[in-house]
Amino acid sequence: MLQFFFFCSNKCSLEHKRLKDRFVCSYCSKRFRCFSQLTIHQRSHTGEKPYRCTLCGKRYFQKGHLYTHQRTHTGEKPYQCSLCGKGFIQKCTLDKHLRSHTGEKPYTCTKCGKGFMTKFNLNKHLSCQTYTECQPTIDNVFGKEWCMNLWRHEESHVGQKDDTHLDSSVNTEEKKFKCVFCGKTFEYLSHMTRHMRKHSGEKPYVCTVCGKRFAQKTYLTTHERTHSGERPYACMECGKSFSQKSSLNVHLRSHTGEKPYSCSHCGKSYAFKIATGVLYKEKRFECVFCRRTFNKLTYLKAHMRTHSGEKPFVCTVCGKRFAQKTYLRIHQRTHSGERPYSCMECGKSFAQKSSLNVHLRSHTGEKPYSCSECGKSYAYKQGFNTHQCFG
Repeated sequence: MLQFFFFCSNKCSLEHKRLKDRFVCSYCSKRFRCFSQLTIHQRSHTGEKPYRCTLCGKRYFQKGHLYTHQRTHTGEKPYQCSLCGKGFIQKCTLDKHLRSHTGEKPYTCTKCGKGFMTKFNLNKHLSCQTYTECQPTIDNVFGKEWCMNLWRHEESHVGQKDDTHLDSSVNTEEKKFKCVFCGKTFEYLSHMTRHMRKHSGEKPYVCTVCGKRFAQKTYLTTHERTHSGERPYACMECGKSFSQKSSLNVHLRSHTGEKPYSCSHCGKSYAFKIATGVLYKEKRFECVFCRRTFNKLTYLKAHMRTHSGEKPFVCTVCGKRFAQKTYLRIHQRTHSGERPYSCMECGKSFAQKSSLNVHLRSHTGEKPYSCSECGKSYAYKQGFNTHQCFG
């Protein structure tokens, strides 16, 4: 009787499973519970995109994807961060953003233990480790407890003379902290910790607007000004302002006439370092297709993609490929709806900094495009190109 019961149970469960997944894909034999799920899936084989945006003509496999896309036109951002108030087009983008507040890193590298906020960053990290072993992080090398104990020990000597906690035979100016990767020594633990991020790739400082990470807090502070538009360093001569002090110092040479960079070949002087660098800097990397030479291997690799057509950077949303990472980053904003560059005058935001710069002319009245024949000026290149001079 018991055996009959088990036989009936197994038969019923098999029958239930058969009915549960009774719709089979004729292309790959994958099974689905509902006919509608099968229909949507088969579009991945046929390439059919029946849902079309009436504003830009872009087409989609699913109706939900079209609704999400249309928010890029309407500006609707229904998902808001409860911590900072920032709005997002998709819930998944909000979930990723929240990690910048919580510090959660749910994706972990199984080789080195390093954590990541997004799966994309983990995959990028793993791809970098294809031919090289994962670099250890500072915490992996020393351990957080070791670093904290050493830091507390160093703090305990604050206010004491340098020779009270060092051997009398050791020079008091000796650098105590040594990098285990390159052997460079440092006087303070904080300096060594900052240096070791060059080896480990650790970037603990995160931009809350775009998620970009930085190894040092000062780099993050400077970067955040690209979003806020803040330019705290102003020229006393002409009033032009800059986001970095170094940029102001370089600009001042246009007023003072200072030319600190001299060519070792002809003695000619330049106000900017790049002017001397482009003349005689050795170019060691040559393109095998067109013989063009480059200073760095990374520049050569990026250039050779113009010949090979290789596009290694893939959009995880729509599958579109790009030759350069920057192009992919700009493209991804069409999906996320992110517009990190805001106009300080009217509040209008843009996905690209170049678009913001063009927009600013509507406030400043700047017209950089002038006709050499009649002198008429235009704020936008498009207007200049359509201009016809009869003078």
